[in-house]
Amino acid sequence: MNNSLHNFPIPSNEPILDYLEGSQERVELEKELKRQSEIVVEIPLVIGGKEIFTNDTGKVVMPHNHKHILANYHKAGEREIKMAIDAAVDSHKIWSDLNWTTRASIMLKIAELLTVKYRALINAATMLGQSKNIYQSEIDAVCETADFLRFNVYFASEIYKTQPISSFNQLNRMEYRALEGFVFSVSPFNFTSIASNLNLSPVMMGNTTVWKPATTALLSNYYLMKIFLEAGVPPGVVNFIPGSGALIGKEVLKSPHLAGIHFTGSNATFNSLWRQVGEKLTTYRSYPRVVGETGGKDFIFVHPSANVTEVAVAAYSGAFEYQGQKCSAASRAYIPRSLWEEFKKEIIKISESTKMGDVSESDNFVNAVIDKASFDNIASYIKKAQSSNEAEIIFGGEYDDSKGFFVKPTLIHTTNPHFSTMEEEIFGPVLTAYVYEDDQIEQTLDLCDTTSPYGLTGAVFGQDRVAVAGICNRLRYAAGNFYINDKPTGAVVGKQPFGGSRGSGTNDKAGGVFNLIRWVSPRTVKETFIPPIDIRYGYMKKRSSKS
Repeated sequence: MNNSLHNFPIPSNEPILDYLEGSQERVELEKELKRQSEIVVEIPLVIGGKEIFTNDTGKVVMPHNHKHILANYHKAGEREIKMAIDAAVDSHKIWSDLNWTTRASIMLKIAELLTVKYRALINAATMLGQSKNIYQSEIDAVCETADFLRFNVYFASEIYKTQPISSFNQLNRMEYRALEGFVFSVSPFNFTSIASNLNLSPVMMGNTTVWKPATTALLSNYYLMKIFLEAGVPPGVVNFIPGSGALIGKEVLKSPHLAGIHFTGSNATFNSLWRQVGEKLTTYRSYPRVVGETGGKDFIFVHPSANVTEVAVAAYSGAFEYQGQKCSAASRAYIPRSLWEEFKKEIIKISESTKMGDVSESDNFVNAVIDKASFDNIASYIKKAQSSNEAEIIFGGEYDDSKGFFVKPTLIHTTNPHFSTMEEEIFGPVLTAYVYEDDQIEQTLDLCDTTSPYGLTGAVFGQDRVAVAGICNRLRYAAGNFYINDKPTGAVVGKQPFGGSRGSGTNDKAGGVFNLIRWVSPRTVKETFIPPIDIRYGYMKKRSSKS
């Protein structure tokens, strides 16, 4: 019997490989890209550890070459959704009763499999299926996924060792029980690491999940599921059910065993799930934990003391890396009149030096947006700017979906701080700049704080540290992740726990103890060694008479 108390040290972040031409990792990746480009994968449901083929199928295509089919996937129907719920409920006891260090060892093995054995596989699947370049895939599908797994083990150890004090004649302890039921995980297309963490964060704490993956990320997500099983995650602990979000949500939210929702996606979908949970509260055995990270309308606020080159580099990379399809991507900028012309010159120079195209060509900084619906939505905002007398396209403004869903990085200058591209989430490579008068900083900070319903990420640039500190304080609720002299993207697990509030979600900070603690239901246990045998208080007892 293993009765040791194991100390997991603070892990290091997974190193990002360089993928220089001719390097071993580059050769392996190019070989895997070629292999995956030449096959069509059949993606089943995985319920209770078994692959299920429903023959109700859809296609997974390359966003940068949408005629190229990467996979056929099978969709869950009502029957399969109920099977997934039953499998999650049935596996709950054995998994939640398992010694937590065994669960931890499985999480650590998944991290090792991803970073060593399957690094090229998960990178290639993410690149081809989600149209990420080498670097964007490496930092996401490999490094951040592994970081979530390793840091979650460490943070879990910190939670479990937090115990109450005991005193004379008693022993007190805290048990960190898994939630009573299953967790519904709903993952987005844009981060393979988020898909993994939405499941394995609750799983680390003893929970089981029913997983609705994004249709446009199914290739990498299916490989994740296979790696989970190879590492030793027992059948039924994670249940992978692609299909209609509306149908899956409807069936899952009916179940009295729903114990939680772990969500990343649109604000509208999250609000709908929360509303439905509220309407069904009397259905559930306990109040479900609802944890979500939704949208953003993330800002860069430039103080007149800022270094313009630094601002231009941060604005371009923060807005256009991964085609702006990050909930943290910069999408609005407030720039002082005194710096506008120089900033414009610098960022145009950067835009002219970057290329857009297929992920297999390593010098392409920008690739395709995820699908036709996204392409059409982004194009509609560009058209608005092109036809408005309140906006001017500084660069970009072109789009073409004849082969892939390509939208050129676009910078809009608007004279109206409430122009639609300043207020509404676009989720694409569009950055809108509003130029403010240098003596109007306070009024512009009010605009920055109140223009958007979101509160995810934001950045301030300036060399006047007193002014920058004041702006940081003034915008304290405008962003859950705030950056000083840096782009508002690229949070690293263990260094910048990620999440925002307002319309951006519940701010439970993925990559930290804040998130993990939501997936346990603590029980306090008090043991009294010698129970009392008299109900009377001391002052009620008669004193013995003295002779």
